[in-house]
Parts: sequence; C-alpha cells; structure tokens
Amino acid sequence: MHLYPWWFNYAFDNVGRLLFQKPERLLAPHLSEGMTALDIGCGMGFFSLAMAKLVGPRGRVIAVDVRPRVLDVLMRRAERHGVAERIRPQRCEADSLGVEGPVDFALAMWAVHEVPDAGAFARQVHACLRPGGKFLVAEPKLHTSRARFREEVETIEAAGLRLIGRPRVGLSAAALFEAAGGT
Repeated sequence: MHLYPWWFNYAFDNVGRLLFQKPERLLAPHLSEGMTALDIGCGMGFFSLAMAKLVGPRGRVIAVDVRPRVLDVLMRRAERHGVAERIRPQRCEADSLGVEGPVDFALAMWAVHEVPDAGAFARQVHACLRPGGKFLVAEPKLHTSRARFREEVETIEAAGLRLIGRPRVGLSAAALFEAAGGT
C-alpha cells in the first residue's frame, strides 16, 4: 500500500476540485434524510461534508481514513460547516475498515487502488451494507488503468455486490453496486 503524506490531501480537497466534481450533485441520488453513510478514505472531508448535509440532523456519516491528522482537519472543517455532530471520524488500518454497519450508502472515492487486498476490502464493505445498500466506487482515470478498474469491479462483484450502474464522475471511472436484498 502506498500512502502519500497527509498534507498532500490539500491537492485533492480544495475548491478547484469543484470544477469537475460536485459532491452534493453526485451524492444526492443516493442519500436522503436520516441515512447512515460511509466515506472510505475520506481525506479532509470533500465528500463527508456533503454527505452530512444530505443525511440531515437525523443521519450520520462515518468518515474513515488511515491518517489521524486528516481526520482532525475533517472535524475542524465539519465544525465550521455546522455538521460535526453528524460525522463520526474513524481511524482504520490498511487491512481493516474497523466499521460495523448497517450503512445505507458507502463511497470509495479514489481509494480502492490504495488498499492492499481489494477482495478483503470489498467483503468488509459488503458486510457493512444493509440489504439494498449502495456502494459507489470511483478511481482516477490518470492513475488507474481501464484494465485495473475492470479488475476492481470484478473483485467487488465476487465479494457479493451487484453492479447496477456506471455513473459519470469527473476525471474518474466509476461503478455503483448494490448489496443483496435491494430492488
């Protein structure tokens, strides 16, 4: 597993990213008031903050990252945005999310290529999802080849999640999955 320095998150979590990825627009079809969402590899909260707004005061967001420092920055940002009470920061290990469900929606934005065992990772996500829960995976096109992304999709399907869509995500290859028991 390759981890870049924590401060490199500023390259990803900045207002310039809004030119090609708009979190609320991307996540709104999947989240609503009262849901529980999981942001895997959350960084400093580019998507976590939007999730917290979409799930509202009765919902919650579990924001997971291996770097404690980025979780600290995320929570400071959440305080400024008035959504800190909806976000639970969770430090994970490289090989373990350390999260128990059920969650309604999980997001792995530019994260799967970083995990050491994609199969184990996908099984952990699947175990967290409630029946019918959705899992959105997006990988950066400039970093993850088409063949590699295809392998990731197959690995996630082998873990028991059903591919249900290919949403458009700026500068990314993306796939939407559903846990068994959904419509």
